[in-house]
Amino acid sequence: MRTENVMYFTEKEEEFANLLIEIGTKKNVAKVLVFLANIPEATSRAIERGTDLRQPEVSIAMRYLMDQGWITSRESKAESKGRPVKIYELAKPIVDIMDSIEKEKKKEATNQLAMIQKLRDYIR
Repeated sequence: MRTENVMYFTEKEEEFANLLIEIGTKKNVAKVLVFLANIPEATSRAIERGTDLRQPEVSIAMRYLMDQGWITSRESKAESKGRPVKIYELAKPIVDIMDSIEKEKKKEATNQLAMIQKLRDYIR
């Protein structure tokens, strides 16, 4: 039988994920992003264990992160027969990802304020 270390969130990482969630990031995406920000690479199974998410939740989060260009994946041959294992890592430093999130949030806020101004114009 093989042993494997499982990484879990520290209090600081939990807080980081919660802050991402509070600004509107989906919970699963936030957890996976924080997990990958703190290790060089991980399999989807390690991500499932470390974030306490189910496989479909991790898959959906990974698809979103891939679409954003924030993670990359590669395949590694399994130790035994069977499917190759996918290994994921951040494609950009977490600081750059946070810059992207900030830019998107500023854009959303600007759009919201423009709509509020439009509403004000209707009641004048």
